[in-house]
Amino acid sequence: MNQGQVRVAVVGIGEVGRGWASLCVAAGWPVALFDNQAEALEVAPAEIAGRARALVSLGRADEATAEAGIAGIKVGRSLLQACGDAQWIIEAIGEDLVAKQKLFEAFESVAPKARAITSSTGQLSVNDLVARCRQPDRVLVTHPMNPVELITLVELVPGAETDAALLEVVKGWLRALNRIPVTIRKPIQGNVAGRIAAAVWREAIDLVLKGVIEVDDLDRAVSVGPALGWAAAGPHLTHHLSAGSRNVGSFLQTQLLAHEPYWADLASWSRLEPADQNRLIHAVEKAYEGQVDQIRRARNRRLAAILRALEEARTT
Repeated sequence: MNQGQVRVAVVGIGEVGRGWASLCVAAGWPVALFDNQAEALEVAPAEIAGRARALVSLGRADEATAEAGIAGIKVGRSLLQACGDAQWIIEAIGEDLVAKQKLFEAFESVAPKARAITSSTGQLSVNDLVARCRQPDRVLVTHPMNPVELITLVELVPGAETDAALLEVVKGWLRALNRIPVTIRKPIQGNVAGRIAAAVWREAIDLVLKGVIEVDDLDRAVSVGPALGWAAAGPHLTHHLSAGSRNVGSFLQTQLLAHEPYWADLASWSRLEPADQNRLIHAVEKAYEGQVDQIRRARNRRLAAILRALEEARTT
């Protein structure tokens, strides 16, 4: 193993787990895989290799490095075999608190020397996850966005007993993978990106169901409207920059006042009724029927191009 590489074990080989594995493999890091579902383990290495090579084709990874990582993929037939030598264990099973607690308890015996054990959860509290652990200081949440290997944001949520030095170590590993870590200071349901995405999606759903706009036009309005602006500068900075030479305080007060009618009229429901769920599903399927694979490839190309442009802008 080369200097700077980290031995990784990914436990749970669903979409998120495969994304993490693809990212680490493309960086040339040795990766071991484990899942309770034998069929998932049979097909995962080939898909992970394909996704790592896709990163190469998108200009997000070096070919020789990725091929070395692909050659180093190992499948653990037991949790011990996958995690015994790992420096970083990435848990990516479904959002089941009891199952995760049992798994983190098992890590105590199968991986006593692992430097960090992280959960990909976007819903559960790290303090709840470690309820059965004797070493809660090495556990924290590292929550990615999908597709994991392309979107660079990772939310870090330390627990009450997480080692502060470990938080910095994990940040370093993530930066080595070209991720952008942000630290959430207080555990909250859905973390930060999830809550913002949920708020935007609720309003997007509401606008479609009210007949204001069709699904595909709504997606365009968001992706080349506020989302494009937020890719270059987040919501607070966007408003700050909009002030120009004006006093920022008075400008923001004006904006807050202007937004009050919008906020009063925004969707506020917390549950979508079954009939409306069916209407939404039908509208989405109708908008993109027969195009999903083609659109996914195009989406990935656009993401890679946006990332490339943002990275180039930061260095000029």
